Amino acid sequence: MAENARILVPLGNSGLKINPIGLGCMGMSAFYGKRPSEEESIKVIHRALDLGVNFFDTAYIYGWGINEELLGKAIKSAIAAGKIKREDVVIATKLGWVKNGDTVTMSSSPEDIRTVTDGSLQRLDLGYIDLLYQHRVDPKIPIEDVIHAMAEYVKQGKVKALGLSEASAETLRKAHAVHPIAALQTEYSLWSTEPDTGLIDVCRELGVTFVAYSPLGRGFLTGAIKKPEDLEATDWRLTNPRFQGDAFAKNLELVKAIQDMAKQKGCTPGQLALAWVLRKLDVVAIPGTTKIENLEENMGALKVKLTDEDNAAIKKILDQLPVEGARYTPAGMKALNL
Repeated sequence: MAENARILVPLGNSGLKINPIGLGCMGMSAFYGKRPSEEESIKVIHRALDLGVNFFDTAYIYGWGINEELLGKAIKSAIAAGKIKREDVVIATKLGWVKNGDTVTMSSSPEDIRTVTDGSLQRLDLGYIDLLYQHRVDPKIPIEDVIHAMAEYVKQGKVKALGLSEASAETLRKAHAVHPIAALQTEYSLWSTEPDTGLIDVCRELGVTFVAYSPLGRGFLTGAIKKPEDLEATDWRLTNPRFQGDAFAKNLELVKAIQDMAKQKGCTPGQLALAWVLRKLDVVAIPGTTKIENLEENMGALKVKLTDEDNAAIKKILDQLPVEGARYTPAGMKALNL
């Protein structure tokens, strides 16, 4: 029995239901410096299950299959131990990147869709994938062709639902016209508020669940990162414009304002940031972590209730202290379908 009551919400039109807070597993295998041990990561995933988390996010590019294998192993061991049944969890993974030697390429060609998806099914080894995303919109392949190829796996019973990541409203509409899209995953947080300008409204119109990734600003909004030296030299975040130079110092002002408000609310800055993302009932969040204490803190955000006055105060903070720096490097921004 989960320690937190499961307040499950629909995942688009898929028939699946998920906890409003899922677990992003990327940092367990890639991008954020030194990886924790497999044993440590599995303990975090099992603790998440204990806390009522049933929505887990991975991708082929997260360690080029390593993260999928890790997540599959953790879920299978929980099933074997009688903690859960396969149908109790919703597993999401993504296609859209391929690697040849040292060369990484964005590709959603039908051939690469089949290669990556077949590989994901094998690496996860859980019988089927609940939610299959296109990780980035490939400008070389019409979205209609991409969705047709992905939908073949739904017809075969190997995938339950389809999703997009960092897709525009126009692309979402085109995709949804070919096959129902259950979820759209996009960066969304107190320092990435762009989806509020219409994208979330289009999701609501189409019955698509909006999944917020990096809802804690890649950890920055928790206040735990006080200087660039707090991150390991190999941490990808050090290449992110928001974590560099004057932008870093400027963005700390936003964090300080969030910390002050969180203290007044009797919660942590991270919990306040998550509660703000979750204030819209059809938005869910997938904060990532490699530590059990952070996981437990994140789940506490479900108990933080923001009033209209709180939301107005947060809006004032964001207006006065706009985020400094782009979300990604120029190359990363170019990969977004804006």
